[in-house]
Amino acid sequence: MRALCWHGKKDVRVDNVPDPVIEHPRDAIVKVSSCAICGSDLHLFDGFMPSMKSGDILGHEFMGEVVEVGPGNSRLKIGDRVVVPFTIACGECDQCRRGFYSVCERSNRNKEMADKAFGHTTAGLFGYSHLTGGYPGGQAEYVRVPFADVTPVKVPDSLTDEQVLFLGDILPTGWQAAVQCEIEPTDTVVVWGAGPVGQFAIRSAIVLGAKQVVVIDRVPERLAMAVQAGAIAINFDDESVLERLKELTNGKGPEKCIDAVGMESHATRSFDSLYDRAKQAVMLETDRPHVLREMMYVCRPAGVLSIPGVYGGLIDKIPFGAAMNKGLTFRMGQTHVNRWTDDLLKRIQEGQIDPSVVITHTVPLEKGPEMYRVFRDKEDGCVKVVLKP
Repeated sequence: MRALCWHGKKDVRVDNVPDPVIEHPRDAIVKVSSCAICGSDLHLFDGFMPSMKSGDILGHEFMGEVVEVGPGNSRLKIGDRVVVPFTIACGECDQCRRGFYSVCERSNRNKEMADKAFGHTTAGLFGYSHLTGGYPGGQAEYVRVPFADVTPVKVPDSLTDEQVLFLGDILPTGWQAAVQCEIEPTDTVVVWGAGPVGQFAIRSAIVLGAKQVVVIDRVPERLAMAVQAGAIAINFDDESVLERLKELTNGKGPEKCIDAVGMESHATRSFDSLYDRAKQAVMLETDRPHVLREMMYVCRPAGVLSIPGVYGGLIDKIPFGAAMNKGLTFRMGQTHVNRWTDDLLKRIQEGQIDPSVVITHTVPLEKGPEMYRVFRDKEDGCVKVVLKP
C-alpha cells in the first residue's frame, strides 16, 4: 500500500509499504477514506519529537471502512464506517475506566521507554514516535487498529467524511480545552493560536457561554476565520497583546487562557522568543514556551490555563513564582477523545457544530509531502489539509 513515511527532519515521502495484518484478536483493519495533517505532525516534520525512525508511517487523524475484524472483536463488522481516535485505549485499565483515555495504562507497547521518559507511561498514539508505541499512522491506504472493540467511533452514512473526520482529534481537543476551563458566563476566554485546534477551542468556548472570546495569531486568513465564528482578533505583529487584553478586560486580565500553539511558538519580536530559539539551536532546550510565559503573565489571579498544545521535552525560564502567587490552575494533556465523541457527534448531527469549516485544502495522498511544507509555512491560506488515499 501507499503511505506517507518519515525519513528525517523535513523529509516526508510517499512509500510503498506492506499492508497491515491482524495481529491480535481485538484488532481491525480500516481502509482509509480520509486523513489529515495535524499541527502536531509538524513537530515530527520539524524534527522536534524524539524516538522517530526512518520509514515510520505518519498521521493520527483518519477514518474509513472496516475491511477485516479480529476474532475477538464483536463490536465491529466488515463495512462499518468509523472515525479512529488518535489515542489508543484498552477500555479496561484504571485510567480508561475513569475516562482518562489518553493515559491508558496498557496501549503503549513501548511502556518501558515511556516510563523512563515520563515517570509513567501514557497511551499509545497512532503515527507519533516510538515513545508512544511506534504504531503505524493513518496517512496511508490501510491501518491496523488495536483495541478496535473500544477505540473506533461508528458514524452514520448521512454525514460526510468532512463533517466527522475531526472527531478523531482536533474537534474533541478544542472542546476539551474549553471544557477544562470551566467557563462561566462572565468569563473572557483567550485562545493563543488560530490554527485548527484554536478554531475549535474558540467555537467551543462560545458554545459553552463565554462572555467574550479573544484569539491571538498573526495569519490573516486564520484570524478572519476566528472573527467569523465570533471571536475578537489580536494580530501580535500589529499591536501589543498585553495592552489589548488590558483594554478588553478593564485591566483585570482574562479569567481563562488556552494555549493552542505548543512547543513551536512563532513569536519573533520578544526577547524571550529569541532566547528560546538560540537555546533550541544548540540543543539546550527542546520547546519554545513563549505562549506559556505570556499566559502566566496576563491571566487574572485565580484563573485557569488550559494547554492542549503539545510540548515534547524541556522548557526554560518559566515564571512559576508568578503562577503560584497568582493562584493559577493548570489543566493540560493529550485529549481523552472517547470521553467527548458521543456528545460531539450529536452536536454535528444537530448542526450546532460544522467541523468542515476549517478545511482549506483537499488533495490526493501523493501530494502529502508538498502539503506538509505548505501547512507548516502557512502558504496559500492553508488552515487544514485533508488527504484522500
